[in-house]
Amino acid sequence: MSDIEIFRDRARAAMVAMRQVFPATPLMRNDHLSEKFGAEIWLKREDLTPVRSYKLRGAFNAMRRAQGADLFVCASAGNHAQGMAYMCRHFGKRGVIFMPVTTPQQKIDKTRIFGGDFVEIRLVGDYFDDTLAEAQSFCAAEGGHFLAPFDDDDVIEGQATIAAEIEAELPGGADLIVLPVGGGGLSAGIRSYFGPDQSLKFVEPAGGASLAAAVEAGGPVTLNKVDSFVDGAAVARIGARPWDRLNGIDRADVLAAPEDRICTTMLEMLNIEGIVLEPAGALAVDALDAIRDQIRGKRVICITSGGNFDFERLPEVKERAQRFSGVKKYFILRLPQRPGALKEFLNLLGPGDDIARFEYLKKSARNFGSVLIGIEAKEARDFEGLFQRLDDSGFAYRDITQDTILAEFLI
Repeated sequence: MSDIEIFRDRARAAMVAMRQVFPATPLMRNDHLSEKFGAEIWLKREDLTPVRSYKLRGAFNAMRRAQGADLFVCASAGNHAQGMAYMCRHFGKRGVIFMPVTTPQQKIDKTRIFGGDFVEIRLVGDYFDDTLAEAQSFCAAEGGHFLAPFDDDDVIEGQATIAAEIEAELPGGADLIVLPVGGGGLSAGIRSYFGPDQSLKFVEPAGGASLAAAVEAGGPVTLNKVDSFVDGAAVARIGARPWDRLNGIDRADVLAAPEDRICTTMLEMLNIEGIVLEPAGALAVDALDAIRDQIRGKRVICITSGGNFDFERLPEVKERAQRFSGVKKYFILRLPQRPGALKEFLNLLGPGDDIARFEYLKKSARNFGSVLIGIEAKEARDFEGLFQRLDDSGFAYRDITQDTILAEFLI
């Protein structure tokens, strides 16, 4: 048997064993996306597992193959922690989960609920690297089994059960499968299962493009900086074992999804389809717009990898989506300090322009003051007219919408 056939058999066996824990996730044709892109778009709904992400697949398989271990340890503030906690309760194994001190209480509570009395949660370190080091040190001292989130062959094999389910649920397969990429466990499992004949696109957040960096360098490299917004996929370095299985992919098949654009996709899926996706879970769907010319008339599967979204983040998601779509802008206005100046400015606003923020910053000169203004428009093109009217009226202003440094301090 070939390596691919051996891997498939193992993944299929894992899938069968997994059915004692949870049913196969739905593979659903999405009419909205199909019509929008002129293609047959299917969603593999990993956001509908018991822990609302695919991570329990890898945890199940790794723990199934390490039944001799009495203690499992991991470091995670998100889906991996919840997946391991769920499986600790299923297998009746003790688990110790290390989380950063800054982990939101909601994630801590969910992990504790999934693990019950079998799991202990330890909050250590302000940054994940500190948390990871403490977890590994504890694991070595206690003789436990460290459960890595992606850099583990058994975890990769467990994630490949998604491919086995797709094969069983959709005879004839797909012309293209679009995969989210973080540390690489999911994408490595899917590629290993289907082999080189299956067309794949790999999507990672623009602020954490570690797979693209590895492809360009010919091996894993550590990114100097990572944007943590897509927290389920923002990884500074692709895993070594996943890379062994991904090495050789075409750079053109690795796509970057801007974080603000992901927000527009999350809102679209929530408002139109009623589907709640976390940022990493929206990666595959978000990439469709970038490849719309390549997928027209084809059958495409997008893996929605997770739906653990904290709705306290919704205002931020909406804000970023509006800014990306161009319907919301922030600018600093140099407002003359004389009676009637504010009224003159207000009269320049269009009928669909709405003031979302108005903050007097300081009196920058004797006759002028600086004002931070946020405007929401009906259409992005409405700002062309507004800025033209401001120019014609002699108002001095500076658009800071895309100025990340100023936006961080002022917005």
